[in-house]
Amino acid sequence: MKVVHIITGLATGGAERALYNLLNGGLAKHCDNHVISLGNEGVVGPKIKTLGVPVTTLGMPNGRPSLSGLVKLRRSVRDFQPDLIQGWMYHGNLAATLACTFAPRRPILVWNIRQSLYDLSYEKPMTRQIIRANRIFSSSPNALLYNSHLSQKQHEAFGISSANGQVIPNGIDMKKFSFFSDLRQSLRSELGIPVDAQVVGHVARLHPMKDHLLFLKAAVDLALRYSRTHFILIGRGVSLENITWKQLVPVSIKDKFHFLNERDDVPALMCTMDIFCLSSAWGEGFPNVIGEAMAIGLPCVATDIGDISTIIGNTGVVVSPHNKEALASGIERLLLMPEEERRMLGANAQAQINANFKLEVIVKEYIELYENLVSRKRVR
Repeated sequence: MKVVHIITGLATGGAERALYNLLNGGLAKHCDNHVISLGNEGVVGPKIKTLGVPVTTLGMPNGRPSLSGLVKLRRSVRDFQPDLIQGWMYHGNLAATLACTFAPRRPILVWNIRQSLYDLSYEKPMTRQIIRANRIFSSSPNALLYNSHLSQKQHEAFGISSANGQVIPNGIDMKKFSFFSDLRQSLRSELGIPVDAQVVGHVARLHPMKDHLLFLKAAVDLALRYSRTHFILIGRGVSLENITWKQLVPVSIKDKFHFLNERDDVPALMCTMDIFCLSSAWGEGFPNVIGEAMAIGLPCVATDIGDISTIIGNTGVVVSPHNKEALASGIERLLLMPEEERRMLGANAQAQINANFKLEVIVKEYIELYENLVSRKRVR
């Protein structure tokens, strides 16, 4: 079975990593895959290539169509002759729909929506138009996938067709995201974090939807009151060079904040943490980092966006978004919890991911979906 994946870009992000995880988790071996990025290779493209999956880039800035990009798209799908084309994210969905018209034999079309939709005004003007275009063409795909139940509900309420919608959540690699005590000690030493410190971690690219400012305000309040607490922030663009952040973090506690920017050793860095936090304001469907932190065995404090409350369940703390006091209180609750009790929460979190969101199981769901759709077409 030949499958083309068309995605907006391949920078570090949830959808990009989800695609890589699926390919690495078994999809690359089961299907003949080809990835097309509307933009460039980013950091994920080379990783996909190491799996033996070709990556074609169209060089469209911010997913904006260009004649050269469209010609390259047409040539790619005509040469590859896919059985199925899957779009990833709004721009990728529209491009996948167009690509189906280029293919010599009409392939199966699958869309994949990766975020929740609280309010269209949160999105950039161009993205709003792309989302509206998704609504217009949403009866086209043979299957319309979401990674969260709330996302499906919100998009269908917006007018996206409900005819072929279904949820396949993100899959978490339990082997990659495992706790290693030796990494915990060595990385804490490297970062200048005491062995007995309580460490709260935050992993997210710099974007308004991630609401880093909310997390920082809550963290500063806690750092002023709890001398043993340190905070690690990881993600593309996350740096203390940000003027607002510099002004927010008092000099007296600056050594308790560790801004690490983008890193490729996130699983190892998660081993240094005692608590994980995600402070998103909107947009999340199923955040990979929540599942990954839970797989490590970390109790999480997160805002109630997308399916986060269902994913965490009773293994952590879920608070309302945009609420500094609620977020600080949630983190504080875990900081003050007896260590054994907090570890038990983490163990329960790990068991929750293992039981419901293991990567191998999710890969199998994608394969079964593809096979069913293609076989149904062949019968017709």
